[in-house]
Amino acid sequence: MELTLLGTGAPEGLPRPGCPCASCAGATGGAARAATALLLDGALLLDLTPGAAFAAARAGQSLTGVRQVLLTHPHEGPAVEVPTGIPQPGRVADGRELALLDGHRVRAVAVDVPGTGYEIGGPYGERLLYLPPGAAPAGASEGKGPYEMVVLDVLGRPDALARLRASGAVDAATDVLAVHLDHDTPPGAELHRRLAALGARAVPDGTSLLVGEYHAVPDLPRRTLVLGGARSGKSVEAERRLAAFPDVLYVATGGLRNGDEEWAARVSLHRERRPASWRTAETCDLVPLLAGEDEAGEEPAEKTAASPLLIDCLSLWLTHAMDDVGAWDDEAWAGGGERALRARTDELVAAVRATRRPLVAVSNEVGSGVVPATPAGRRFRDELGRLNAAFAAECEHVLLVVAGQAITLRG
Repeated sequence: MELTLLGTGAPEGLPRPGCPCASCAGATGGAARAATALLLDGALLLDLTPGAAFAAARAGQSLTGVRQVLLTHPHEGPAVEVPTGIPQPGRVADGRELALLDGHRVRAVAVDVPGTGYEIGGPYGERLLYLPPGAAPAGASEGKGPYEMVVLDVLGRPDALARLRASGAVDAATDVLAVHLDHDTPPGAELHRRLAALGARAVPDGTSLLVGEYHAVPDLPRRTLVLGGARSGKSVEAERRLAAFPDVLYVATGGLRNGDEEWAARVSLHRERRPASWRTAETCDLVPLLAGEDEAGEEPAEKTAASPLLIDCLSLWLTHAMDDVGAWDDEAWAGGGERALRARTDELVAAVRATRRPLVAVSNEVGSGVVPATPAGRRFRDELGRLNAAFAAECEHVLLVVAGQAITLRG
């Protein structure tokens, strides 16, 4: 089954008409995107958009063979002109199936926004799922196994991809394409980096693909370290990298700090930002979690051994470890505290090397600022620098976040 993407942008396209924002200003040439429309085997058109015939011609295709036009979402503004010879567009009722004369089978999929998704079955058993802008499946998967290709609003609804993964409709071999790209999409290489971290990709308008080809599916990193200064956006970046995955265990190493209202407000903001499906563990006992075990009272280890782990953050873990070994006191440090702390950090780094869980960890980058005024402060700075370096050495991806922008240091 051949898929041609006549457009990959949001309903208003990219750039948006009359919009002065930086993303729209940079969306020129190959970065410009028409409203998303899909042409399958030259016979089935999903979403009729302005200029569809010209878009098909630019892609080396023709709409003269189209036998069915299906709409997925309400179209605002004036009605789109139907090219001569093209069937009138329509929509299939949720759950209903169509068998087309050219061998395709179409099933309408209910979504949680106004509109309809479509599952397309090809003549040789291959399956594609297409969802409208801002949509996620409204019901459970029917258990038919993973799709060969899924086309959806990955950046706008990463939770939709997480649901599909949780139900088994998307696996490591599914080619996930991001469409409905709007002006809140990061420009240039950042778009592709962010999508690759979610196991997805974007292609230019006019691209033709064979549904079922595996070669272009991104390989996901197992371990990622996200570094940054205070309020740099490092936690947001770490959370974003796991937003499209189910059953994430968020490990908060800072504790509750009873009586500290400012800290409680910080914790509350973090919790509100996370997907509701994520679980939270407040602990500094990281080694068992990296080994695949779980907190008491949570799901059994068999389920969580492969579930992603987000640790936020290593600097608070180090503070706890230094408290335990008396590292803030010069005499205790010289009398065995240093050796005890190094043993703990070595144990943690070894667990990172051995873990089979997908892992994203956050840590502060403190070595570039003012030199601390106290020996204890300088000790913490030095030990965090050593921990970050050792942890990063075991990670496939290492990022530094500055002013909300992620700079790739490795991977």
